[in-house]
Amino acid sequence: MALLNILHYPDERLHTVAKPISAVDDRIRTLIDDMAETMYEARGIGLAATQVNVHERLVVIDVSEDKSGLTAFVNPEIVERRGDTVYEEGCLSVPGIYDKVHRSEWVRVRALDRDGQPFEIEADGLLAICIQHEIDHLDGKVFVEYLSQLKQDRIRTKLRKREKNTL
Repeated sequence: MALLNILHYPDERLHTVAKPISAVDDRIRTLIDDMAETMYEARGIGLAATQVNVHERLVVIDVSEDKSGLTAFVNPEIVERRGDTVYEEGCLSVPGIYDKVHRSEWVRVRALDRDGQPFEIEADGLLAICIQHEIDHLDGKVFVEYLSQLKQDRIRTKLRKREKNTL
């Protein structure tokens, strides 16, 4: 397994719409493993392939406390959503920034697993939020884009300054 480089907002590559995966093979399973290792190392609960500059429809999520609930979603698609909730979100691509985002409180998702087998999952709470957040990445959208233009500009400025100070 290998740690992957996570792209940081406002990197334009985060706005690339991911393409469907045609076959779940060893390359995809290795990518799943590498993404999971990267997510755990960064102390995240979800990671989309777009965030590691791979523009294919793949997400890994684990909202468990003990890192025992890893789920890979290949070609995930939200097929039903209900309710409305507000949740404070953060993102590995937008380090140190948290803000409230409106999301559906319940979703039904269809995807393929790491063996290419289809499955459906119903989710609410943190898992539903995480699924929606990560699928947004696959569609080229970062959570800060739900915020006001003023907040987006401030976040962009803050992250650019932080990046210059670390070089």
